[in-house]
Amino acid sequence: MPSVEHVEKHFTATAAVRDIVIGMSDGLTVPFALAAGLTGAAAALTRGNGIIVTAGFAEIAAGSIAMGLGGYLAAKTDSEHYASELKREYRETVELPEIETEEVAKVFRDYGLSQAQMDPIVKAITGDQKKWVDFMMRFELGLETPDPARASRSAGTIAASYIVGGLVPLAPYILMKDVTPALWVSVGVTLLALFIFGSIKGHYTGVKPLRGGIQTVLVGGLAAAAAFFIARLIS
Repeated sequence: MPSVEHVEKHFTATAAVRDIVIGMSDGLTVPFALAAGLTGAAAALTRGNGIIVTAGFAEIAAGSIAMGLGGYLAAKTDSEHYASELKREYRETVELPEIETEEVAKVFRDYGLSQAQMDPIVKAITGDQKKWVDFMMRFELGLETPDPARASRSAGTIAASYIVGGLVPLAPYILMKDVTPALWVSVGVTLLALFIFGSIKGHYTGVKPLRGGIQTVLVGGLAAAAAFFIARLIS
C-alpha cells in the first residue's frame, strides 16, 4: 500500500500572538472603560465629548508607551536570563562534569531507557560541550534560544496593537457630537470588536471561538460598566 505522508501543523508564532493579545485586549478594554467613565461624568456636567476625546487620546498614548516598554523589558529580561543560565551551564560542564553527566542521564532515565540504552546517547551528547550545554538548556531548564530582535519587535507589536484597539471605542466620540449617542455606538462597536478579537484569540489558543469571544466581551463590558457607574455616582 502507498504510504501517506503525515504532516503535523503546529501554530508556532506564539510570541507574536501573545504580544497582540496583550496589546489588543488592553487597548480595547482600558480606553473603553475610560471613555465610558468619562461619558458618565461628562453627561452629568454637560461638557460635551471634547474631554472624552482628549483624555482618550492621552490614555492611548500613555498606555501604548507603557505597554510597549513593558513588553520590551520582559523580552529583554528573558534574553538576559537565558544568557546567564547559558554561562552557568558552560561553567558547570567544566567544573562539575560528573554531576552534569548524571543530569543528562536522568532525562533519559525518566523516559524509561535502560542504562545500556542510555550510555551511548549520554556519551555522544557529553562528548561535545556545545551540544551538551544546548541539551541541558532545553531539557533540564526548558529554555529556548531567544530571538535577538525579540525585545524591540515585542515593544512595537504591543504598542501598535494597543493603539489600534484603543481607537475602536474612541472613534464614535471623534465622529459624533452628542455624548450619549456616541456612548451607545461605542458600546456596540467595542463589544463587537471584543467578541471578534476573543473569538480569533480562542481559535489560535485552542479555546472554542464562541467561548473566547463571550469571555472577552464579559471582561471588557464589566470594566466599562463599572467605570461608567462609578463616575456617575461621584459626579
